[in-house]
Amino acid sequence: MRVLVVGAGATGGYFGARLAAAGRDVTFLVREGRAARLAQAGLAVRSPLGDIRIDAPRTVTAATIPGPFDLVLLSCKAYDLAGALDDVAPAVGPGTLVLPILNGMAHLDALDARFGPERVLGGSCAIAATLSPEGEIVQMSELHALTFGERDGTRSERIARVAAVMEGAGFTARLSEKILLEMWEKWVFLATLACGTCLMRAPVGDIVAAPGGRELMLGLLDECRAIAAGAGHAPREKFLETSRGTLTAAGSGFTASMLRDIQKNARIEADHIVGDLLARGRAADPDGSRPYLATAYTHLKAYESRRAREQG
Repeated sequence: MRVLVVGAGATGGYFGARLAAAGRDVTFLVREGRAARLAQAGLAVRSPLGDIRIDAPRTVTAATIPGPFDLVLLSCKAYDLAGALDDVAPAVGPGTLVLPILNGMAHLDALDARFGPERVLGGSCAIAATLSPEGEIVQMSELHALTFGERDGTRSERIARVAAVMEGAGFTARLSEKILLEMWEKWVFLATLACGTCLMRAPVGDIVAAPGGRELMLGLLDECRAIAAGAGHAPREKFLETSRGTLTAAGSGFTASMLRDIQKNARIEADHIVGDLLARGRAADPDGSRPYLATAYTHLKAYESRRAREQG
């Protein structure tokens, strides 16, 4: 399969580099500046599992896409999605599969509207990575998993081809027959973690050490769980049990990447991760009470308002 990876940042660049190092047919869709830098310095990954260097990786820009690809791996931030859809459109043909690994669910609606639901798979990833000032991808832990599947749960011939491309590529790849449920479960966990750590400006351990901190984290988790259940994707008990433990672990330094973005005065995915979750909850149960989520969302939007004002 000819694979187009949209972007060469921390997430897409990491999985794309692993695929390329494993001999897969990978092209990166990047902007002209990033293309020039990659041509000169290559694509480098620093990892506790072994460094990677791809000299002169194959790249295209939105203006030079040669035609449809077999698989498009989409991993941009939610606030860049609209632009990414325009950029990638020439790469999507009648037989193209689009595998998004964004958080939340709103991106599926946008992709379905643009390319048709028959072309859009479900996907999720778990990785802690960042892009260094020098443009290197730095993997911060050994976690590197990519989960994918048909949204109706079938094991189709085409998803088997995707699985074959992902297998043995140097990261944990898993074909799921419950990909939508797993995407919802990740959303529930991520929204809880983001709301709690951003609202308190602290890691999990400091939050639960404070009066009412444990109740805050568990309250957020329950509100997110209820919204998922109302949407027809009730999280499994094993997931909830594990999440409760992680979100209330004493001494934990765990924070959401959204908090790290706030600390850098960067853009955040407030609407995609929290706002859309609240909107879906209100649509299913207009009279439902979600005080923790609503307060956290107001807090995040206030940050965005202040940031926009200060930047003029």
